[in-house]
Formats: sequence, structure tokens, C-alpha cells
Amino acid sequence: MHLTSSWSYSMALALIQYNPGVVKDSTEYGAGKAGPFWVDSDLVRFVNGYPEKIGGWQKSDIYSLEPDGEPSVNKTAISGICRRMVSWRGIIDGVDRVAVSTNNHLYIIENDALYDITPLRKTTSNLTNPLTTVNGSATITVTDNSHGVTTGDFVVINSAAATGGIPADTLNRMSGYQVTLVDANTYTIVSPTAASSGATGGGTTIDIKYLIGSAENLGIQSSVPALGWGIGGWGLLGWNEPRTVADSTINLENSSWSLNLWGEDVIATLRNGAIFYWDTSAGVTTRAVLVSSISGSASVPAVNRVTTVSFPDRHFIVAGASIYDPSDGSSGDLDPMLVRWSTQEDFTKFAPTALNTAGDQRLEVGTKIVSIISNREETIISTDEAVYGMTFVGAPFIFSFRLLATGAGSAGINCMISVDGTAYWMANKSFYFYDGVVKEIPCPVKHYVFDRLQSRFIDKTAVGHNVEFNEVYWFYVSNQNTSSDSDNPEPDSYVVYNYAENAWVVGSMDRTVWNDAFGVREKPFAFSSEGFLYNQETGTSDDGSAMNAFIEGSPRELSAEGNNLYMIDRIIPDITMGANSNISVFMNSRKFPNAPETTKGPFNITSSTQKINTRVKGRQISFKFQSTGTQDEWQLGNFRIDTKQAGPR
Repeated sequence: MHLTSSWSYSMALALIQYNPGVVKDSTEYGAGKAGPFWVDSDLVRFVNGYPEKIGGWQKSDIYSLEPDGEPSVNKTAISGICRRMVSWRGIIDGVDRVAVSTNNHLYIIENDALYDITPLRKTTSNLTNPLTTVNGSATITVTDNSHGVTTGDFVVINSAAATGGIPADTLNRMSGYQVTLVDANTYTIVSPTAASSGATGGGTTIDIKYLIGSAENLGIQSSVPALGWGIGGWGLLGWNEPRTVADSTINLENSSWSLNLWGEDVIATLRNGAIFYWDTSAGVTTRAVLVSSISGSASVPAVNRVTTVSFPDRHFIVAGASIYDPSDGSSGDLDPMLVRWSTQEDFTKFAPTALNTAGDQRLEVGTKIVSIISNREETIISTDEAVYGMTFVGAPFIFSFRLLATGAGSAGINCMISVDGTAYWMANKSFYFYDGVVKEIPCPVKHYVFDRLQSRFIDKTAVGHNVEFNEVYWFYVSNQNTSSDSDNPEPDSYVVYNYAENAWVVGSMDRTVWNDAFGVREKPFAFSSEGFLYNQETGTSDDGSAMNAFIEGSPRELSAEGNNLYMIDRIIPDITMGANSNISVFMNSRKFPNAPETTKGPFNITSSTQKINTRVKGRQISFKFQSTGTQDEWQLGNFRIDTKQAGPR
């Protein structure tokens, strides 16, 4: 419902009406004259033109498994920062599953249990007493000659006996250990419990599984400046001057995955890394394997950027790929602008022949491909400078490519989403959509968002959809982030576009990835930076803690010309509230747009409040509505205020 911008100046009761949406890219007085509009918000959305508090969230009951296969006692946080999820229902067994990728792991959630399917780099078998403990210390030294690990990599130990008082179940935990490199033959891990004695042991048949790690481009949480000589264009700095943090505008990308469904199986592609495959039918205790290792595979690109599956023709598409060498079928260096695709209905074969539909095409505008999505019967590819449409046309060309727009490239790998055949994305300085034509979305909070966004971490921005409320979310790292680790901040703020209301809101929330409702998960679900999964739009609290939700309106003049002072004697609320809800109203009055503001309140409103007596005087008046409890749920309607002229200019 679109609210009018008028006030009833001739009557004692004046109607308080605002247009839906928040405006921050103008003065508050300007927002009042233009709409009027709201000027600030947190944890609030618009439904039928009116603001309401969003739903709460609760921590999901997912558990890791102990070595005996039983669920752990406590809710589990995943390892690393989740960047991507994909959910599906098994075709045969009807089981709902979620594939989860972090900067250092790959997981499956099935029946609320968490399974590690991160691919293995190698396995060392039948080691003899490789574990050394120190009395009173949780640090364990592991000896395995030529192990090949780097600090930050992960290992899983199997079949170890209790050592130094540390139980076998602890040593053999399925979640594994993160390592610290000592030398080429030894490294250390940290046990959850300290050793009660010094010992060298573990048994004579220990197996150690080494997960893929930094050598495979897995593990980096945040982009880091590319430093030293040879970085960037020729002549940008003085002769013989290495690039430093202060003058670096080029970053080495953080670890991220593309997750794509192939039927009920998962194809997981490391950005600037290899392609892996997980077979649902093989079970949750198996790990993903290299696609290039599958029997019959041909010329699978060795290094890749982003991937998707085209619809309805079902080609596996790699956007940014190793160059194909037709002489021997091998993969050369990565070309970040090269698009390659497999033959139809077979993601393992990339070598073009006269009898298949595999092929490639190099894009021209940009320096690297950033993101890719399947959008109904068209695949949308974004470089850092342009957006392309890729459409299946059949033999002999297989796919056609159209340049859709320049200067509108996606800001990051997870910034673009398809909603009912319309693509939405965040660029570096604006927001866009594509419904056959690329258009910029008018955004009255654009400058506010991009002025707050930390550009170095823009690639961490995560997009999500909430179909129930017609909302597209973007979670981003703001310059207000209070993380103690300034080199690794995670998204703390959001901006939402409601495409049904054509309205924007802003707010704060710690989420690194967001998925819409699916299957048994009847509400959206999302991961926080702490690694916990939350069921969104559930309850009225922040996992049992209070939610500070508010919306603030622009100042409005109480007379048509803004000449006269008015006295406000009472507020007549119009609000839908839960029985246990409370909402506070603050009234801000001014005599001039730049004059000091006088705040009265809070005035408390419950479901039984009929009127609020006030004594507020001013030429302009604005309102802030706020709730800070755990049981609050509300939607504002049309408030009225009782006014009388209190004097001329």
C-alpha cells in the first residue's frame, strides 16, 4: 500500500503517513519533503507499505559425529567461514540435504548431522607411534616424513590409541585438527584436553588423512594485498620499487567455492582451484573427489574460477578456466576470461569433438570473470567490468554470447542472485537487475552503503533471498565492524531491496551466507561468522536475546508552509502488536531544519494503549519507533497526533 505524503493541517488530528522505504542519500528534511520517507532502520521490513519488525532467529540443532558415529553432546560450529550453501532433496530417498562450503572445509548436513566431505590430498597409512605429548600441554607433535602441510591445513587421525593421557576418541575425532608447521617432517596440533604425561606413542597402525589446503588454494579467509615486484601494470610505481600495502589496489582473493547440483549430487569448484565431485549415493562418510580422477574424464580444466549448470540443456560451465591444448588435451595456464563447457549431460568431458557439444569462448570486456548464475534459460556471466548473457543455441555454435552491459560488473563471487527469472546483483558502486535488459535499481541508500562498505572486503558480500517477503538481502563488511581481527572482519551489516514494495531498508546482522526456505527448513537459514547455523524468521528474539529493532521517520512540518509553531498534546497509536510486546515512541522536534533537536520520550505503547498524552512543541516533528525486548512483534499503521497552533513564526 502506497502511503500519501500529505498532512491534515485544518484538523486538530493530523495523520502521520510515510511512504515505504528508507532514504539516507539526502538530508532528513529533504527526505521529509520528497516523501515523506523513513530515514533510518534496523531489523525492520515493509509489508503492504507499512513497517514491521522482522522475525527472530534461533540457533539450529546441527551436530558433529563422534568416532563411534553418535552425535556430539553440543551444537556444533563449522570450521571456517561459510561462503556458499546449496540445498536439495534426494530423488530416491527423499532426504533433505545441504552442502556447505567454508574457506577451509566442505560439509554435508543430513538429518541435522554434520559430515566432513572435504577432499583429501593424501593419506599416510600404518604410521608407528607418531604422536608426542608433553605433560600439562595440549600441544601434540606429529612426525610424518615429507608430510607436505602448511600452517593452517587440516588433518584427521584414525586408529590412534590413547597417548599421554589424551583419550583415543579425542585423538580420532572426526572434525580433525588444524596444524602448525614445524619442519618438513613434523608439525603440531592442539588437543581439546591437555596431556597428563609426556609420551611418544599412538600405536603402530595410525592413518593420517591430509585434507586439501593452501597448496590447492584452500584456507585464505580474507583477501590480502598483492605486494612486491611484478604486481599490477608497468610503470605504476617508481623504478625498482616493490608494491606496498599503502599503494596496493590489487588483492589476492580469499578462498571460496562454487556449489552446483548435478541431479542429487554435488559439483564443488574451488575458486582458482580444481573441480570436485560428491556422489550422494556413496554416502555421507565418503569425501568429494577430483572430477579429473573419474574414469573416462577428458580434459577437465585444472584451474577454474566460477561454475554453474546451464538450464535446461545441462552443460557444466566453467567461467575462467585453464586453456585447453588440443594437441594433447592438457590444461595450460588459467585464462580468467575464458569460458569452457562440458559436453551435454556429462560434466567430466571437456575435450571438444565432432560428436559432442563441449567447447569454449573467450570474453573480451574485463580482466577476470567474477560470478556466474543460471537465470531460467540464460546463463549470466559477470566480469569485473561487464555482464554477458550465454544462451544455448545448439550445433554448430552450441552457445551464443551477448554483451548485456558494461560498467555494471558484479562486486564479488556471491553478489548475484536469480529470482523468478530476474537477476539482481551488487556492483562496486550500485545495484542492478536484469529482466531482459540490464538496469540500475534506483537506490536511495546507495551512497550510505558504499561509503560504509570496506572495499577491500567487498568480495565477502553475500546475497540471499526471502521469498515470503519479496526481499533480496546483501550482507557486507562495514567500516563500523567491531571485530578484534581487523585483517579478517566478516559481514556485519545488510541492505535489503523489496522488489514488490520497491523499497529499501538497512540494518545490522552478522551473516556470511543466506539460503531461502527449503524442504523441512520452512524458513530461511543462514550462517554467522562464528560458524553456527541459524533458522531465520523464527520466534521474536536473537536466539533468546533481545532484538533492538527500530525505524525513524523524516522530520515533517506541522503547517503547510512550515511557518507556524504547533503543540502536540497526544498521540493516538495505530499498531498491530503481540500480547507481550512493547514499543517505545520518541518524538523529535525542531524549529528549523538545522536547529538543535529536542527529544521527548520514550512513550511506551502496549497492545492496550489507546492514547499517549504529550507536550511537545515545534515547527517540525519526527518519530522514532523502537522495541528492545525478546517477545516483541509489531506492525505500524497510521498514527494520528492532536495538534494546535502554538504561535506564528
